[in-house]
Amino acid sequence: MTDKNQENKINQPVSEEPNVKERNLTANPGDRIADESQSVEEKAKQVAVDDVPDITGDKITVPTYFVVDEPNGEKKALHHVKDAEEISDVIRQARVDENGNRVWW
Repeated sequence: MTDKNQENKINQPVSEEPNVKERNLTANPGDRIADESQSVEEKAKQVAVDDVPDITGDKITVPTYFVVDEPNGEKKALHHVKDAEEISDVIRQARVDENGNRVWW
């Protein structure tokens, strides 16, 4: 008699290599967050995607970190993947006055 669970099991080939995290791989090497601490200035220089066409065909550069000003005057580096929701919140806070100048609050 065969085991019903064994009959319904689907065997798929899988790699026995170390997992992606162990090999420090990402879909894009520019997405990787450094293990060691970095200053805001160091983070600001990192590029996730450089000179790659977007959906319109225009070549774009995407920074790994977006540097934003905090209400207390400090600068904060937000990772373009890990902190995407916070980046969206910052963008939503942006407003333009009558002169076309951005006003943040």
